[in-house]
Amino acid sequence: MRVFTYLLINGIAVFLAAYILPGVSVDTFFTAIIVALVLGIVNALLKPLLVLLTLPFTILTLGLFTFIINGLLVLLVDAFIAGFTVSGLLWAIIFSLVITIVSSFLNNLTKEPISH
Repeated sequence: MRVFTYLLINGIAVFLAAYILPGVSVDTFFTAIIVALVLGIVNALLKPLLVLLTLPFTILTLGLFTFIINGLLVLLVDAFIAGFTVSGLLWAIIFSLVITIVSSFLNNLTKEPISH
């Protein structure tokens, strides 16, 4: 059940980010869910490998190169999902930042309060 909640929250984050950012568009909410799912899979499978391969650049840039990696992964998802478009690397980087902020906020709202 938690997986579906997580997917729904990330779908909402994708949909809101596309609504806010003029360089990103998503056709429907269902497409946003698909983008969230594929982006999660790509991040789980490819991102660790890319971070490892680009470790010297990441160290040299004090971790800022990971923003480039995130943007490139968003562009990769853009290439595979019809109905999802990103206008370039800068918009992809900004999109990944907005998704992170929105999904973190929404995930915090869904956590159960700690009772004493």
